[in-house]
Amino acid sequence: MSYQNSKTVNYSFDDAITKITEELKKEGFGILTEIDVKETLKKKLDVDFRKYKILGACNPPYAYKALQMEENIGVLLPCNVIVQEKENSKVQVSVINPMESMKAVGNEALGEVAQEISKKLISVLDAI
Repeated sequence: MSYQNSKTVNYSFDDAITKITEELKKEGFGILTEIDVKETLKKKLDVDFRKYKILGACNPPYAYKALQMEENIGVLLPCNVIVQEKENSKVQVSVINPMESMKAVGNEALGEVAQEISKKLISVLDAI
């Protein structure tokens, strides 16, 4: 299995951000953080980079459940979603695969939470 799932969409970059945010909300996620990688790299390194944003998505009930099972799981939270411009102005949306990231923790109790979050994130990708 891959550490992420991706989909190329027929939206502009900004519309893809809006659409993924809307679909995440439908599945109970909010956006805690938004990192504009292009802007950050220009500011910090004075380099040009393609449009690339990292959205830190959180589903509070599942985050709370995971935190009760594993006190240090916060290092793997929130669930990152990236929207990036590819060649020919194509836009790709990628979501973390929690099933893979949770394997490293070694707490089998987290498997159910990871599976539920994974299903929700796949539903989000399918909906855009």
